[in-house]
Amino acid sequence: MAFTRATGKHRRPSRMQRTTARAAGVAALTTTGVIGTLSSPALAADISAEQTALTPVITIGDSVAAQIDAQAAAQQQAADEAEAKQKAEEAARKKAAEAAKKAREAKERAAREAERKRLNTFVSPVSGSYVSTSYKAGGALWSSGSHTGADFHASSGTSVRSVGMGTVVEAGWGGAYGNQIVIKMHDGTYTQYAHLSSIGVSVGQSVTPGQQIGLSGATGNVTGPHLHLEARTTAEYGSDLDPVAYLRSRGVNV
Repeated sequence: MAFTRATGKHRRPSRMQRTTARAAGVAALTTTGVIGTLSSPALAADISAEQTALTPVITIGDSVAAQIDAQAAAQQQAADEAEAKQKAEEAARKKAAEAAKKAREAKERAAREAERKRLNTFVSPVSGSYVSTSYKAGGALWSSGSHTGADFHASSGTSVRSVGMGTVVEAGWGGAYGNQIVIKMHDGTYTQYAHLSSIGVSVGQSVTPGQQIGLSGATGNVTGPHLHLEARTTAEYGSDLDPVAYLRSRGVNV
């Protein structure tokens, strides 16, 4: 007797095919650790093993599938939360780094501005001193007939300072001026420091406001120790300005 085998797209899958397909899905879930963590009695009751002619297979019911889906969703949620937390921490670190960078840059700008102001300031050539002989004072002591600078009271060996930022253009013996230093200031003017007992700088050297450049004395044509200060438009004798007015116009209280 001949049997006709059912064919066509409406053919129902055999039990072996159904259970084998489920077994493959369960095996995949077992590999990922999903079923391994489902150990409730309900799950155990809902999973059963069947023996086919080929290999043992596992069949699972709807309740087990729901538990597997729930656990997979929980694992995905935990992974999403961990990723969100990591992104938040990275964003916080980046924000903190940017804030630290801005604070550092602001501090550096403030330091540069403070240094710029310091370098642009002017100071008195002798700290705590006063003018003992004024500019243009007359008398036979001066070959020009009048005083070409201002004398600051200072005993021999007193620190003499550069009144501002500049470059030394002369440092040595200056005849009637004795030991002298001439500095070209950063604004293009010149200052001269005369009758020094000691010179502490050399030609070409840069100096800053308040920097010690020498010691006061009584060298050259003098009657006693003091500092002779001149302000000039050039490095040469005869281009003198009123040194007190020069310093006052630059913020020095003399």
